[in-house]
Formats: sequence, C-alpha cells, structure tokens
Amino acid sequence: MSLIENVSDTARWVAVYRAMETARPDAHFRDPYAARLAGKQGEAIVDSMKRGRQMAWAMIVRTASIDSLIVDAIHNKKVDLIVNLAAGLDARPWRMELPASLHWVDVDLPGILDYKLGLIGNEKTRCHYEAIKVDLTDKARREAVLQQLGARSQRALVISEGLLIYLTAEDVRGLANDLAAAPGFRWWITDIAHPRLLKMMTRMWGKNVNAGNAPFRFAPAEGTKFFEASGWKEAVFLSSMEESHRLDREMPQMKYWRPIMRFYPKRWKEMMRRFAGVVLLERT
Repeated sequence: MSLIENVSDTARWVAVYRAMETARPDAHFRDPYAARLAGKQGEAIVDSMKRGRQMAWAMIVRTASIDSLIVDAIHNKKVDLIVNLAAGLDARPWRMELPASLHWVDVDLPGILDYKLGLIGNEKTRCHYEAIKVDLTDKARREAVLQQLGARSQRALVISEGLLIYLTAEDVRGLANDLAAAPGFRWWITDIAHPRLLKMMTRMWGKNVNAGNAPFRFAPAEGTKFFEASGWKEAVFLSSMEESHRLDREMPQMKYWRPIMRFYPKRWKEMMRRFAGVVLLERT
C-alpha cells in the first residue's frame, strides 16, 4: 500500500530531505521547520520508497540551486514580488535571509496550505507573506489569480519547484501561456527533467506516486526550448550533475562515473549535463 495518497503528500517526502540537509554540520541551507512539516508521515513515505534516503542528494541540490537563483534575482534583478506556485511545504519566507520589503505569495491547494500554516503560521516570516488557496488545475481560477498577481509588480519572479513533472505537456503549455499573459512576471524558476530520467524515476517510484494519482508526466525532449513558444527563454541552467559536484552532494556512484565520462562523445556528455536541472526562464 502506498503512503502517498495525493500529490500534496509529495511535499512531505521532499521536506524530509530538507530536514536531512539541515541536520548536517556542513549544510548548504538550514530549514528548521522541515522536520516538523514532514512529520511521521513524511518519514514513512521516504522509508517506503526504493532508495528513498539515498536519493536525498537530488532534492537537496535542487533546493540549494533554487535558493541561489532567488538570491541573485532579488539582489541583481531587483525582484520585489515572488509567487510560489504549488508551494507545498516550502518554508523559504521563514528560513531565508530576505528583504523585509519583498512580497512573497504562496499559491497551492487549501489542504496543504492549511496544514503548513497550522504548524508554522505563527512563526515570523522574513518578508511580507500571503497565502492564496487555489487549485492550479482549475484553469479559470488560475488565470484570474495570475492576472491579479501579475498586475502587482513589474519585476515579479515565479517559482514552480517540483510542480511541472506532475503535469501534462498541455497543462504546462497552458500555465506558461498564462504567466506570459501577465506582463509583471519577468522571470520564472522551475526544475526540468530529461525523458530518460522520467523513465528511470517511473521505474523506481512509479507505483508509489501512481497510487496517489500523482504520476510523473512532464519531461520534454526539447528541454527548455519547450517554453519558447509561450514567450519564455532559458537565461540560466543549473545542471544537477554539475551542482551536485560543486556542492559535494553527488550520488555515490558518480566518483566512479566521472573519470569514465571524459571519454564519452560530446553529445552524450551534454545529454548527461541536462539530465536534470533548475532553469531560470526569462520573458522574451
């Protein structure tokens, strides 16, 4: 029996990984709320998954990479509004060093936001914080919320961490179009996977996520070029492989693979570099 009952439960799963990194003396980020938010259910989900704890590195690297892009966007792009779509149990407004003047909006399903705010809602955030409860699969409501938020700023950043992989290509296209229709959204941070990685994840964890009606779906063969038709272009790509090496959070096998990879064709090495990563998209 799977412990993932719906897509929101994947947020508990990822929160366990943030708690694991936080407990390290050499942590790249510290999320003092992660263990509380993950709870016993989050721990049970990770323990029920094949190589659940061994694969923590991938989510830790993703979190650290997105943190770095957020910091850069605030300081160098003068972003004054961040909209976090499918925010789940993300605690960045509470844990990161953010300008007090920054406005941060979490958008997600009522159940997961009520759960998060019930646990840490009384803690002080580092910036102005707002939670908007909406089902992002409801196209009409999504369009209305994004239009409203996009009108608040001319230098807004959108984050969709861990969201797109659960959507169909058609749904992602619709979201990309909706974001482009609101001129205030200038930048968009998201994670992206290669089709081969999607197949590997499905083989490893497909039964777990499918049981919770949260199958892995989106991994475009054209990579970040998928977004160009909707008015977005790649500005920065942070490869999970390269970032994991830089952060010293590589999967154990990489110390054997790295010397061998030097002898592979250039095309294959580029495919591996883009096997997974975090991208900063910019409005064209």
